[in-house]
Amino acid sequence: GDAKRVPHVITTCNNKKLLDVFIESNKMLDTVQKGLADYLETKRLAFARFFFLSNDELLQILSQTKNPLAVQPHLRKCFEAIDRLDFEDDLKIIAMNSVEKEKVPFAEHMYPKGNVEFWLGEVERIMKKSCRQSLADSLVDYNVKPRPEWVKSWPAMTVLGVGCTYWTQLSEEAINGASLDAWYQKNVDQLSDLTDMVRGKLSSQERMTLGALIVIDVHARDVVQLLIDQKVTATSEFDWVCQLRYYWENEDMFVKMVQASLPFGYEYLGNQPRLVVTPLTDRCYMTLMGAMHLNLGGAPAGPAGTGKTETTKDLAKALAKQCVVFNCSDGLDYLAMAKFFKGVAAAGAWACFDEFNRIDLEVLSVVAQQVSSVQLAMQAGLKRFDFEGDEINLDDTNAAFITMNPGYAGRSELPDNLKALFRPCAMMVPDYGLIGEIRLYSFGFEAARSNAQKLVQVLQLCSEQLSSQKHYDYGMRAVNSILVACGNLRQKVGDDPIWDEAKIVLRSVMDVNLPKFTVEDLPLFMGITSDLFPGVELPHADHGALIPTIDEVCRAGVTVAPGRTFVLDPLPAFTKKIVQ
Repeated sequence: GDAKRVPHVITTCNNKKLLDVFIESNKMLDTVQKGLADYLETKRLAFARFFFLSNDELLQILSQTKNPLAVQPHLRKCFEAIDRLDFEDDLKIIAMNSVEKEKVPFAEHMYPKGNVEFWLGEVERIMKKSCRQSLADSLVDYNVKPRPEWVKSWPAMTVLGVGCTYWTQLSEEAINGASLDAWYQKNVDQLSDLTDMVRGKLSSQERMTLGALIVIDVHARDVVQLLIDQKVTATSEFDWVCQLRYYWENEDMFVKMVQASLPFGYEYLGNQPRLVVTPLTDRCYMTLMGAMHLNLGGAPAGPAGTGKTETTKDLAKALAKQCVVFNCSDGLDYLAMAKFFKGVAAAGAWACFDEFNRIDLEVLSVVAQQVSSVQLAMQAGLKRFDFEGDEINLDDTNAAFITMNPGYAGRSELPDNLKALFRPCAMMVPDYGLIGEIRLYSFGFEAARSNAQKLVQVLQLCSEQLSSQKHYDYGMRAVNSILVACGNLRQKVGDDPIWDEAKIVLRSVMDVNLPKFTVEDLPLFMGITSDLFPGVELPHADHGALIPTIDEVCRAGVTVAPGRTFVLDPLPAFTKKIVQ
C-alpha cells in the first residue's frame, strides 16, 4: 500500500518499521525451513536412499503420497536402474523396468501400502530378492540350455554374474588337473559363437547384453592365456588369486580378489555396457577391493580421461552395488557432505566423490572426521551408530571413493588425517588400442585388432602433425566417440557388401573428426587417413531427406522485412557444413 501511495523507492524504504518487519519475516522463514529440514530428515532416516535426493525432489515425492504412480519419475534417483515399476489396475506391483526397457518380474508381489518411505523400502527388499532369485534359477538353467540360447533368456546382470561364476569354477577345475589348453580352446569357441550372434538379427536388448558379455569373455580368454603362459598349476598361485572371481557359496554370491571376499549386492543394474578390462583396470580393482576388505575407502588419482570414475562405477556393476557419483565443487559445505555420508552408511551404497580435491581445505578436515566415524563403526561391527548427534543404521557393505586430478591450480592437497582413510591408486593413460580392439570385437568386427590400431594411429598422427587448438581432443573420450559411431554404423549397414570393415571405421573417424578441424588442418587430416586406409573409397553417405530439405529451405529464403527476402545458394561446401 505504501509503495503504491509513494512510488519512490528511497522514500518508501527509508522506514524503520519496514526493517523490523523484514527481520521478523526472516526469522519466521528460518524457523519454517528448520522445521521442514527436520521433517525431511525423519523421512530420510526411514528410507536411506532419500538422502541422495535434493529437498525439492523429496518434497515432490512426499506431496503426492496419495498417488503411488507419482513416484515413477523419481525412481531413477533412488535406485541404480529402475526406471518404472509395473502397477496392475489394483496397484499391485509385479515387475521393474530399466531405461533400456528390460523387464524383470518381481519374486513376490506387493501393494504400495502406507507412507511412501515404507513401501519404497519394500520395493528395495523385493528388488534384491528378485535379482538373487534370477541368479539362482539361471545357475541351474546354464547346464540345461546351449549357451547362445541361455544368453537370450535372462536379464543382462544375471547373464554376466552366472557366466563369471561358471568361468571361475571351470578355470579352477582346469588348473587343478584338467587341461588348461582345452579350456582355452573352449573360451575361444564360446567367443566366436557370440560374435557370430552379434552379426545376426537381434533385438536391441539382446545386442546390449551380448556386447557386455563379449567384453567380459574376451578378458576371461586372455586370463586363461596368461595362466597357460605362467604355467599355473595351483589355485593358490598369485596369477589366479589376483583375478576377480565369482563364487556361489551357501546360497549366496561372493566376489573375491586376492584376500578380499565381498558379498554380491543384488542391486538391479538394467542392461548396461561394461568397461573393457585392461591391466590398468585390474590394478585399480585390486587396490579398491583390498581397501574395502579393510573397511577403508579408495582414491584413484591421475589426469583427465584415464578412467578413474568409470573404473569405480564399473567395479560397482561387477559387485551389483548402487554407486552414486557426486561432482565436488568449492562451494560444498560439511552439512551437505554429512547428508551424503548418512545416506551411504545407512543404504549400504557406494559414493564416488569426483574431483574431491576441489573442496575447500577447512571443509576437508571436517569430512575426515565424518569418514572416520563411519569407518570406525564398520570396523567395530556395529549395526547402529552415532553420526553427528543422530543415531543411524549402518550397512557394512558401504564404501566411499574419491577421485583426484593432482596438481592443478585451485586444487588443495588432502590433509594427512584424510589421506590415511583412503588407499591411493595411480591411474595412467589407458591402452587405447586394446580398448578399441575389444569394443570393435563386441560390435561383431572380424578384423578388430588391425582396425583398432589404425584408429588409434590416426589420432596419434593428428595430435603430432595438426595445429594445436583448444577444442581438439585425441584422448579416451575421442576414441570412445569413434567406437560408438563404428558400432552404430556396423548395425545400420548390416551385411551390405559395399561396406567392408575398413570403410565403416574410416567413415566413423571422418564423421566424428572432420567437423572439428580448421580449414588449414583438413588437407593434413585427409593425407593421414589416405595413408592409413590406402585405396579405401567411401560409398556416398545417405542422409535421407536431409539434403533435399536443406536445398528447399535455402531456396525458399528468409524474409527479413515485408518485401525483403534473402535467398541462399546451397553450395556443396555450405550443405556439407550443415550436415556436419
